[in-house]
Amino acid sequence: MTGRGVAVTGIGIISSIGNTVEENLQTILAGKHGLSRIANFPTRLQEYIWVGEIKHSNEALSDSLGLTSPHAFTRTALLGACAVRQALESANVQDVCDLRTGLISSTSVGGMDYTERYGMTYLTSSEWHRYIPSHPAGDSTHKIAQYIGIKGLVTTVSTACSSAANAIMMGARLIRSGRLDRVIVGGTDGLSKFTVNGFHALMILADAPCQPFDMHRKGLNLGEGAAYLVLESEEIVQREGKGVLAYLTGYGNANDAFHQTASSENGEGAFLAMEKALAVAQLTPHAIDYVNAHGTATPNNDLSEGRAMQRIFKNTVPPFSSTKPFTGHTLAAAGAIEAVYSILALQQGIIPANLHFDTPMEELDLIPETETQHQSLSHVLSNSFGFGGNCSSLIFSKA
Repeated sequence: MTGRGVAVTGIGIISSIGNTVEENLQTILAGKHGLSRIANFPTRLQEYIWVGEIKHSNEALSDSLGLTSPHAFTRTALLGACAVRQALESANVQDVCDLRTGLISSTSVGGMDYTERYGMTYLTSSEWHRYIPSHPAGDSTHKIAQYIGIKGLVTTVSTACSSAANAIMMGARLIRSGRLDRVIVGGTDGLSKFTVNGFHALMILADAPCQPFDMHRKGLNLGEGAAYLVLESEEIVQREGKGVLAYLTGYGNANDAFHQTASSENGEGAFLAMEKALAVAQLTPHAIDYVNAHGTATPNNDLSEGRAMQRIFKNTVPPFSSTKPFTGHTLAAAGAIEAVYSILALQQGIIPANLHFDTPMEELDLIPETETQHQSLSHVLSNSFGFGGNCSSLIFSKA
């Protein structure tokens, strides 16, 4: 496929800083974070950690979707359906089956939140049997597909924290190869005890709001949410006269091949992913106007990503920031949530602030944007790096 890339014609999002795209934008512009103590489920870590939690019960989310009980939508599926519905409305898609359409959704939590809630009573209470098949990651994708009535390709990506970025990349490739005309891509994850306890065991949860790229960063804040993009071929856009929010012009994936839960000191995987994305977009590094960094605020990630940025951009690293202090780290959904923020940056001419930054890192001569900046942007690079060394970068360009 020739042209400017794959068109983004719709976006949808729900996060701890807003239930819609507009709410997320206004909260970012106001510089307000969505971090708090956990309220939706009990945990012994409640007074120790901060999270980006969505203050809606599963019942409230179910009602907003018009679902009839009893159903087997987990929190992950509910959040995903909310964001997909928005994305389709944004793209003005009336009939999801009017074109060759696919759904590629990503998740890491899957139905874990319901398994840990009802798993011990599956054998004694038949009432919860309907949730047994909801445990696998792919179930939430099929629930979302069922909700929107999609009949085409439906598949799931689960590559830890780069999952949604890989879903977006896979969707673009399906369009560019001519296999599909439209692909709904993104990710969804709900908070669960499993993930909270798992990251606590890794000793990378902060006991305060996170501080990406700060010398005194203590670790990450977990979050929950969902975001999806509607990607369409340029031929369909031209034929139907559709509005375009941005173009996905570049993408790259590489494996750091260093450690299961840590990045290499020189950021090899991150460097290679950014290099590949630039090559696909046919852009030089100096064409990038803003980098939405992965920026988890863990000692390892920020040093590794910072060194990778220094390698790819040499002595002219563009303005960069991590938006995770707004939402927390939403795991598999992060790449899609930050893709939405990257598209908003292009549309609104803004660079979101890197909240809570105070002291530059001794190892790097890099300082993120600490206040929201207003300037015209043409190309935004968004990074997402996952456990297992799975590193992905996306480039969005102004429509």
